[in-house]
Amino acid sequence: MDLKPTTAGAEKDGIPPEKPTPVGQQMLDKGAQMLQSFKPINHMSQHACTFALYSHDMSRQIKAHHFVTRLNQDFLQSAVYDSDDSNGRLIGVEYIVSDTIFETLPPEEQKLWHSHAYEIKSGLWIHPRMPETIVMPELKNLAKTYGKFWCTWQTDRGDKLPLGPPSLMMSPQAAEDGVVNLQIARERDESYNLSREDLMRSRIEIPEPEWINPTADYWRQHKKGFKIDVESTEMRTSFS
Repeated sequence: MDLKPTTAGAEKDGIPPEKPTPVGQQMLDKGAQMLQSFKPINHMSQHACTFALYSHDMSRQIKAHHFVTRLNQDFLQSAVYDSDDSNGRLIGVEYIVSDTIFETLPPEEQKLWHSHAYEIKSGLWIHPRMPETIVMPELKNLAKTYGKFWCTWQTDRGDKLPLGPPSLMMSPQAAEDGVVNLQIARERDESYNLSREDLMRSRIEIPEPEWINPTADYWRQHKKGFKIDVESTEMRTSFS
């Protein structure tokens, strides 16, 4: 068990700037890991890696590592990190629903969601180190799903802390502003010794969804994204 204090220079590795973690705190954390329950985390059953674009500025693209929990066959929830290293930063959360659930949402809500079919078919969405033959049933299911991804920490612009309101993220698409930067995609694939061309060939038989609701991927038809602004407001209290 390595309980040496975290060394200086953590800021260089992307960890928020602060004093190093003392040995006593590390011992407490190790003890908690042995004695406490981490049932929600232990139910994370998948690691997926893909890309996302900011809804309000689609020139900005990020690589996103999803650690996925399945609540049921129609609903997944993902903690999203900027890397799969031990010091990866939690940058957001994505909820994933089946097409059946998506069609029950009101149109104003549907505008906040994106489709996954292109990510799957194009080989952008991967399950690192898992053979395609094993994950193929899951890929077929995911191709028919929709996601809502809120980014809470914009590490791509150099933020050392999660600053400001969350940003809504969109999925890559085949044309226009949704095309993924080839360089960041190539770097990702090389890190896992993958060939996107091979992935696309292996997924050619994944059926295209019969219907992708056009209210999702709202920007494609309307050339508009969504951005959250924070404003002060009168507080409601339990006595009002």
